[in-house]
Amino acid sequence: MTIDPTQDETFMRMALAQAALAPALGEVPIAALLVHAGQVLALAHNLRETRQDPTAHAEILVIQEAAAKLGTWRLIDCALYVTLEPCPMCAGAIVQSRIARIVFAAWDPKAGACGSLMNIPTDPRLNHRATVTGGLCEIESQELLREFFRQRRRETP
Repeated sequence: MTIDPTQDETFMRMALAQAALAPALGEVPIAALLVHAGQVLALAHNLRETRQDPTAHAEILVIQEAAAKLGTWRLIDCALYVTLEPCPMCAGAIVQSRIARIVFAAWDPKAGACGSLMNIPTDPRLNHRATVTGGLCEIESQELLREFFRQRRRETP
């Protein structure tokens, strides 16, 4: 099966809408969704604060949910859409789960592991590689993040 990139913007906009829900819980507005055969398997935003769990990144949450739904840890022929470039932990989980494709919105020059600081998903030394597309709906994602942190600074005494 091949992954259809014609729906990239639709799926990314769904992820951005999910990210916009996160600040109401005090969470950074980062969200991800995982797609298989044109269908959304899982959709989540970060829950690190809510769960007090440093691994509760949106990417990890959707990988776990999708694996449970499919009944396998091998998420072959799946595409991951995320509003911020995945970090090293998430990029490692993407490789381990065999996700075929990553599409992200905003680049993360401080922690990005899909092209900014390093490029884990395309490293030829690893046993699996994913294709990576960055910058889709980047401005919208950056604005969600900027507004969240702007608001946070206003609330901090």
